[in-house]
Amino acid sequence: MSATRRSSAARPGRAGRSDAVKRAERTGWAFMAPFGILFIVVFIIPIIYAIYSSFFQDVASGGGAYGGGTMVNKFVGLANFRYVVTSAAFWSGIGRVLIYTLIQVPIMIIAALALAMVLDSYMVKHVTPFRLGYFLPYAIPGVVASIIWVFLYNPQISPIVKGLSSIGITVDFFAGNVVLASMANITTWTFTGYNMLIFLAALQAIPHDLYEAARIDGATGWQIALHIKLPNVRGAALLAMLLSIIGTIQLFNEPQVMQTADPGISNSFTPMMMAMNTSRGTLTPKGNGPASAIAIVMALIAGVLAFLYAWIERKVNE
Repeated sequence: MSATRRSSAARPGRAGRSDAVKRAERTGWAFMAPFGILFIVVFIIPIIYAIYSSFFQDVASGGGAYGGGTMVNKFVGLANFRYVVTSAAFWSGIGRVLIYTLIQVPIMIIAALALAMVLDSYMVKHVTPFRLGYFLPYAIPGVVASIIWVFLYNPQISPIVKGLSSIGITVDFFAGNVVLASMANITTWTFTGYNMLIFLAALQAIPHDLYEAARIDGATGWQIALHIKLPNVRGAALLAMLLSIIGTIQLFNEPQVMQTADPGISNSFTPMMMAMNTSRGTLTPKGNGPASAIAIVMALIAGVLAFLYAWIERKVNE
């Protein structure tokens, strides 16, 4: 009898806790709902639409021997994807982007790591101004940064070109064998500070007890940096490399803006430029279908490259 009373008395408590948990869950979902809705509308739905439209193409329907008729969005199956994977212009653009990535990303990551190591050392007493100054280029929109650098590259008004010319060095930043390096300079200038913050956060998360123990054992500052700091930023390095690979494979702002000053940059210079100009109708086949197919193939290539890098990094660390 007493056991029955105890169990019946315990039920309201359990029910009360259950109601509190449900209310907390509902509150959590309510707070997450705005982000979830925007994420679905801005990210998920466009991806689904792009996949759907990649199976269609605008084709002429009706008319006679002298033309006419109307454009009809027709289901073409995998024809758009066959066009992409067999397009010489697409693979030429991929080649340029891969060369760009192989050169620009290591330089940027090494520069970001070096800056973070300096700011985390005793060499810099007031870190905040330097950290803000290095990060500030990232706060400038990519298109604006590209416009600024196009003016700095312009031989008529560029102080860089005029300064080099005054000492007998002639540089054409829009030359065919230099233009990729010019674009890489813009990206490095913009994103080095961003990646520096990733490394700096990882360095500041290292317990200082490790440094004190190393100094007691007689380790120098260089040995501490080499054997304690560097091994503990591998996770940050992996994140920075993955983000950089995914970002540079989508190279668009720099060549698109530089094209206004350099006619040698074609409409299919990079795959992302090829996708946009295909959508606009300046390349054939034109329309959203082939453009969506280009974007999807590029997304798959970026995913494969990121996976391969992560897999190789893990194998090397093992």
